[in-house]
Amino acid sequence: MILGRGGHSVSGFGNPSRPDRDFVVWDGNRQPEVLWAQRSDRVYLTVSVPDARGISVNCEPEGIFSFSAIGPNGEPFNVSLELYGKIAPQGCKTKTGLRNILCTVMKEQKGWWKRLLKSEEKPAPYIKVDWYKWCDEDEDESEAYQPSDEDSVNNDENEESSDDEGMLYLPDLEKARGTNFK
Repeated sequence: MILGRGGHSVSGFGNPSRPDRDFVVWDGNRQPEVLWAQRSDRVYLTVSVPDARGISVNCEPEGIFSFSAIGPNGEPFNVSLELYGKIAPQGCKTKTGLRNILCTVMKEQKGWWKRLLKSEEKPAPYIKVDWYKWCDEDEDESEAYQPSDEDSVNNDENEESSDDEGMLYLPDLEKARGTNFK
């Protein structure tokens, strides 16, 4: 058992022998991993609960996002987040995949949030940035990630990423200049 902030118990970080166990037990509750990314008008929340059933997502105008589901072994998963700003519940959508639930939460007003949660404290260990979907303020949103029917909700390729992902390998040009190719 690991102790988190304030002596809270934290356990269950991904078990290599059980890859379906990507969750954290936080304050005695089972929390699925939550990945997040934002655009000026929305927030993407990807909740990792493989083979989930009984999925319930609730978005409240004051910025409360609640998720609950039953895992493959009948275990309950619950997440409740007080988001940084107010949201438009009528624009919130959910897409369920085999391994994840992708939630698109519409912001009440366009703009970039400084962080996901209202609290300035460090977020719980089960909340992480989704670098695959991340977009900075100065990036052109037309070229940025937009979810589609072929989205990564069921795609296992995105589970392991590296800093070099998407980078083209080019040999050192200085070394190449000194080499004669015949």
